[in-house]
Amino acid sequence: MKTILVPTDFSAAANNAASYAVNFAKNIRAGVTLCHVIKVPSEAPMAAQVAWPLEDYTSLKEETDQELNDLSASLRHEAGFEKTGSGSEFINTRSATGEVMDMIRNTVEEQKCVMVVMGMSGAGAISRFFLGSNTQEVINKATFPVLLIPAEARFRPILKIAFATDLNSGDIELIHSAASLAYYFNAELLIAHITDDKFEDGDDKQKVDDFLKDVTCKANYPKIYYRHIKSMDVMHGLDWLSQHGVIDMLIMVHRKVNSLERLFSISYTQKLSHHINIPLLVLPEQLPPVHF
Repeated sequence: MKTILVPTDFSAAANNAASYAVNFAKNIRAGVTLCHVIKVPSEAPMAAQVAWPLEDYTSLKEETDQELNDLSASLRHEAGFEKTGSGSEFINTRSATGEVMDMIRNTVEEQKCVMVVMGMSGAGAISRFFLGSNTQEVINKATFPVLLIPAEARFRPILKIAFATDLNSGDIELIHSAASLAYYFNAELLIAHITDDKFEDGDDKQKVDDFLKDVTCKANYPKIYYRHIKSMDVMHGLDWLSQHGVIDMLIMVHRKVNSLERLFSISYTQKLSHHINIPLLVLPEQLPPVHF
């Protein structure tokens, strides 16, 4: 069974993301692994040379595992698995000491997770995880899809997914992966080409035609549509799309060198998070083909 990884710090935003993940996983026929990283106190000088009492770790590990079990039970009840008895297989838990990113990366590799789901806080800033680790670090270092869930977002049937593109040829394979996700929901997949106001439609007509032809041949999904969105800049175009595009999920490609990387600097992320109230799926540029 495919697996979705859900890191949690047991905050309201993280619990909401876990709730979304469970309902989402049911639809794509995947299981869920809830994970929590136990941070060893390391703020004091010479902390690395001071042994942490074993009884303290044991107690904290037991408390963490109990919280994970309680969350798992609540999610099984919400998903209706208590009646079928299959929830124990559908939702698994794990906890360990270390760094959040290390645990996420290792768990993704060990369980071959197709996606990581994380929560965004309601204040507009990306939710911070534990002592300094945060969602931005996961996005910057991820080699896997990361689905960000706003605090106010609740799971609902996914009828339309928007894929924001600049017509980069590398996006074609990623659109193919997005189409495999849309398939589970029989959702429309909107290819949204966002440019500034100065862009002339005739400038890249051949590039658009070639891009869409390649998408059609590669994705082989009947409900793919194209729309060109002009705005004062790409950031405003993304804001408009998320607010007025009547979409249930926005997909973006995270690139190491270009404006989309700047989107995930603190200021741009906070700016987008103030507006976006739909799930945001971030795909790394070098993501291998994924069939969700």
